[in-house]
Formats: sequence, C-alpha cells, structure tokens
Amino acid sequence: MKLDNATILRLAEHLETCELEARDTPKITDEHPEMDWEDAYAIQYAIRDRKLARGDKVVGLKAGLTSRAKMKQMNVEDPVFGFLADSFAVPEGGEIDIKKLIHPKVEPEIAFVTKAPLKGPGCHIGAVLAATDFVVPAIEIIDSRYRDFKFDLKSVVADNCSSSRFVVGGSATPIDDLDLRTLGVVLEKNGVAVAIGAGAAVLGHPAAAIAMLANMLGRRGEEIPAGTLILSGGITEAVAVEAGDAVSLRIQSLGTVSVRFN
Repeated sequence: MKLDNATILRLAEHLETCELEARDTPKITDEHPEMDWEDAYAIQYAIRDRKLARGDKVVGLKAGLTSRAKMKQMNVEDPVFGFLADSFAVPEGGEIDIKKLIHPKVEPEIAFVTKAPLKGPGCHIGAVLAATDFVVPAIEIIDSRYRDFKFDLKSVVADNCSSSRFVVGGSATPIDDLDLRTLGVVLEKNGVAVAIGAGAAVLGHPAAAIAMLANMLGRRGEEIPAGTLILSGGITEAVAVEAGDAVSLRIQSLGTVSVRFN
C-alpha cells in the first residue's frame, strides 16, 4: 500500500459524499497517482464500513470488467469487484429518482444466489454451479462519481465499481437444465431493443466471473457466504438513461425485470 490510513479514510468520505449528494469529482488518481490496488480496495472497504456504521447491510457482490477484451486492454488478469448494499436495491417495476444520480447507465446481468459458501483459491465454474441456488435476471444501474465518466481502473475500484442501484426480477430459476452461456438477452429502453447479447459475453460463461471473484477474495482471506446475491457482470455495453425512460430486460428462460426513471 502507498497511502496512509488517514488518506484512505479521507478519500472514502469524499467518494461516498459524492455518491450521496449526486455530485461528480475528478478521478482520485489525479491527486494520488501513486495509489496501488490494495489502496483502491482499502478505500472501497472504508466506504462499505461507513455504510455499515449507518445501518446499511451488505446483501451481495458485483463483478466488473468481465470482458476478456477489456481485461487485456486494461492489463489486468482478474475482474474487479464491489459490494451491494441493501440501500441500492430497487423493487422490480419500481422507480428511480434520477436527481439522486449523476450520469446513470444500465447493464443487463445474470444474478446468482448462492446456497453454499464459495472460497478460493481453486474455485472453478463447476464449484460455482454446485453452490448456486438459483439465477435471476438483473438490471444494474451504474453511476460513476467521476466527471464525464473519465477514470482509470484503480479509481473505479475505490469508487465501489460505480455501484448505485440494482433491480432483480423474473423467477428464481434453478440452473440444472440451463446452459447459461447460450441464454439470449434483450435490453429494451422505452419499448425499443437497445442491446442484445448472450450469457457467454461474460468471460465465456457467467459462472467464470463468480469463480474469479471467489479466487480473488480467497487471496484476501475472505469467502462468498451462502445466500449471497452476485451480479456476474454486464452482458452488453452499458446504456445511458434519463428521466422518463422505462427499461426492461428479458433473459431467455429466466423471465423479465423492469425499472423506470423519473
């Protein structure tokens, strides 16, 4: 680590304040170009601790940077990850006040819910599938706190990987008879299809992102507990939204989920 604890706590307060007040900021590596990956996750964990101290609960995890092309471009070997607080959850079909966000975008995802703990090293797709209780369609609303969406990856990790809101829906579907790689995905905005993909867009198999997340956490001495909701990563490019937009996601065999912005 390159940053001292006081700096980590100050940056965590700054980024979370930007989130809560819906105001943007230049990326923090402009001020601290020396910060490393451990610093970035330490800032994220300090943000998590701030939320827990106010009574929030951590209800899940999210994987980001789950495209191999993007990983190669950013010169990293693992996806990044963030946490999901209960205050981020939006009911299926619910509304989001866009004034509380900065420049939101939506991503279609397959969400996993675990029935057994997952811990690395050595976690693999088979272990993830064996530990999965069910999957559901999910819309993640990302909202980077960085001005004009200009950032580097360490700044993104510190900012809890742009987490802001999420909504899950459809039906809780066991995976026994599903090939998650080939499930078709259609994201619609205001009744028009704006993004189309399949589960294989996430590292060839969305469970691969969960396995890599478990292995990364394992190196930190942590595990994914049973009962955890995990967003496995965006299947398509993120789509910008504004007030008045209605977004729906349909995933083959899993059903639909929708949310509105006002």
